[in-house]
Amino acid sequence: MPIRINLLAEAQAEEDLRRRDPVKRSLIIGGLTVAAFLVWFSSIWANSVWENRQLTQIDGEIQTRTNEFSQVLTNQKRALEAQRRLEALNKYTASRFLQANLLDAVQKIYVPNVQITRLRLDQNYASTPGLPPVTNNIGVIAGRPGVATERILMTLDAKDSSANPGDQINRFKEAIASQDYLKGLLDKTNSVRLSAPPSAPQSISDGKFFVMFTLECRFSDKAR
Repeated sequence: MPIRINLLAEAQAEEDLRRRDPVKRSLIIGGLTVAAFLVWFSSIWANSVWENRQLTQIDGEIQTRTNEFSQVLTNQKRALEAQRRLEALNKYTASRFLQANLLDAVQKIYVPNVQITRLRLDQNYASTPGLPPVTNNIGVIAGRPGVATERILMTLDAKDSSANPGDQINRFKEAIASQDYLKGLLDKTNSVRLSAPPSAPQSISDGKFFVMFTLECRFSDKAR
């Protein structure tokens, strides 16, 4: 039986041993792992870039809507303020004091031997500031308009030349308080009063006497 001798057996064994070298296999496996990680990381990075672009776009849209909402609130606030001023003007127009009506009412007051020599009207206003509209995260809360309280004082200087000067003063006070137009304007308590005692009797050229007196007529306060 022939004997076969493989002279390359040693070289083949060494080559086979190199192929089975665990370090080489580890390097190959490591390389594949790194490659897979790079692919995974690249996909994550690309997805992150895309999401950031989407987020930037959405942020821009939100900012645009926020600016529009702020403008709407500002316009609403201006509209409420304009409405408040318009209502205040309408209220003032409807309730303003008309001096022509007052003069017409005064000239209708008649008491024998009493003559008005002067009429003076003082109009004063006490202002209470209002509150502006307030904007919060819900919307606009309407403010409170300011209030101007009107105080009117009418002063009448008159003279009483009756047979007994001074006797007609009380009748004249009653005539003022009961006049139809003035009755709706005068204060409910102590509305017509003497501001000072009547003057001393003074003579007229025909031998008659008269006294001068001054009445204060206080009107009810009105909020304008």
